[in-house]
Amino acid sequence: MVRRKKRDKTIRKLTKVGKHSISVTIPIEVVRELGWRERQKVTVKKSGKKLIIEDWEK
Repeated sequence: MVRRKKRDKTIRKLTKVGKHSISVTIPIEVVRELGWRERQKVTVKKSGKKLIIEDWEK
């Protein structure tokens, strides 16, 4: 397995999951920094040409 160069760590690929979904991986360093856990609910909002991923609040 090839390690990515430091400048390439922010580059991610989109992966098809099932018929109607696409996924993207988030670097583990970012997940740990935010204190997120596996299977945690998050919200995804579109802002212009950007996506905003935030912790889901009840």
